[in-house]
Amino acid sequence: MPNAMPRTEFIALMAMLAATVAVSIDAMLPALPQIAEELTPENINQAQMILTMFVLGMGLGTFFTGPLSDTFGRKPVMLWGAVLYTVSAFIAAQAQTLEVLLIARVCQGIGAAGPRVVAMAVVRDLYMGRGMAQIVSFIMVIFTLVPAIAPLLGSILIDAYSWRAVFYGFMVFSVISAAWLAFRLPETLPVTRRRPFRAESLRSAVVEMFVHPVVCLSILVQSLCFAMLFSMLSSVQQIYDITFDRADTFALWFGFVAIVAGSSGFLNASLVIRLGMMFLVRAMLIAQVGFSALMVAIAYAASAGHISDTLFFAFFVFWQITVFFQAGMTLGNLVAIAQEPMGHIAGMAASVIGAVATVVGVTLAIPVGLMFDGTPIPLAAAMLLEAGLALYLMRLMMKADAQLSPQLGTH
Repeated sequence: MPNAMPRTEFIALMAMLAATVAVSIDAMLPALPQIAEELTPENINQAQMILTMFVLGMGLGTFFTGPLSDTFGRKPVMLWGAVLYTVSAFIAAQAQTLEVLLIARVCQGIGAAGPRVVAMAVVRDLYMGRGMAQIVSFIMVIFTLVPAIAPLLGSILIDAYSWRAVFYGFMVFSVISAAWLAFRLPETLPVTRRRPFRAESLRSAVVEMFVHPVVCLSILVQSLCFAMLFSMLSSVQQIYDITFDRADTFALWFGFVAIVAGSSGFLNASLVIRLGMMFLVRAMLIAQVGFSALMVAIAYAASAGHISDTLFFAFFVFWQITVFFQAGMTLGNLVAIAQEPMGHIAGMAASVIGAVATVVGVTLAIPVGLMFDGTPIPLAAAMLLEAGLALYLMRLMMKADAQLSPQLGTH
C-alpha cells in the first residue's frame, strides 16, 4: 500500500510514537524526590514504583495491542491508546495519594502500548526487506536520543512548576503525536487483510512458544535482561541523589550515559552478521557478571572508606553505561532469536514475547528498587545474580539450539 506521507515525515512520526515509552519513563526520573516527599514521605523508596507500574501496564497492554490492530486496523488502536494515555496522565497530575498515582500510571502504560507496538506494525505494512531495515534503523537513531534529553526536559518543567507539570507535558506530547497521526497517516492495514481477534489464538501461541526450548529460554533471558535495565532505571535517581549528592546534575549525567550507551545499537548491527546473536548475548552477560561483581566490591570498599568518593562515583557511571549498553546489545538479539522459529505466527509471537518479558522483568525489578538502602550494593548484588542466571540459561539455550539445528552459526 503506498504511503501518502513523505518518507522523512513518516520516519519522524514513527520515532515519536515509539519514543512515547522512553519519554514516559525517563522524564519522570527527576520528579521522584518531590513525589516521594509529597505523597510517600514515610517510605521514599515507594516512589520508584511510579516507573515500574508504568512498565507493568505497558507489558500488559502489549499482549493485546498487536492482535487488536490486526482486527480493527492500526490507526484506531493507536488513537484509542493515545486517548487512554492522555486521560491517565491527567488523572496522575491531579493525584493526591500514591495509590491513585500508581493506578493512573498502570493505565497510562496500557495506553502507551498502542503507539509502541503498532508503530512497528505500520512500518511492516509499508516496507519490507532492506527498505524496512533502513527505516527501522533511522527510527532507532532518533529513539536513542530521547533518553538523553527527557530527564533534562523533565527537570525544566519541575523547576518551573512542580512534578505535576511533567504529566501535563505527557498530555501535550500525546495530543501532538495523535493529531499528527490522525491527520497525516492513512490507515495502512486494508480491511481485506484484517483478521478476527480470537482468545484461543493467543492461548495457543503462548503454549506453542513455551514448549519450544529455544524460544522459552530466550524469553526468560530477555526477562532477566529487562529486569536489570528496569532495576537500574528505578534506583538510579536515588543513587545520584542520596549516595553521591548529585541530584542537581543528574539529568546531565543521565544524558551523557544515554548518548554513550546509544552506540550499542550501531555496534550490534555491525557485529551480529559476523559473530551471531547468541555469541553477542553471551559475551555481554559474561562482561556484566564481571562488572557487577566489581561494583559490589567497590561499593563495599567505599562504605569502609578504602576508596575515594570520586573514584566510587566514576565507576558507578561506568557501570551504568555497561548496563544500558548491554540492553542495546542483547534485547534486540533475544527478540530475533525467539521470533525466528515462530515465523508462522510472527505478529502474535511479537506481542507475547514483548508482554511476557516486560511483565516478568518489571516484577523482578520492583523488589530490587524497594531494597535501596542508600548505597548501590542491593542493586549491584541483584544485577550480579540476574546476569549469572541469564548466562546459565544462555548455556542451556545454545545446547538446545545445537540439538534442534546443526547450523548454530545462524544465531
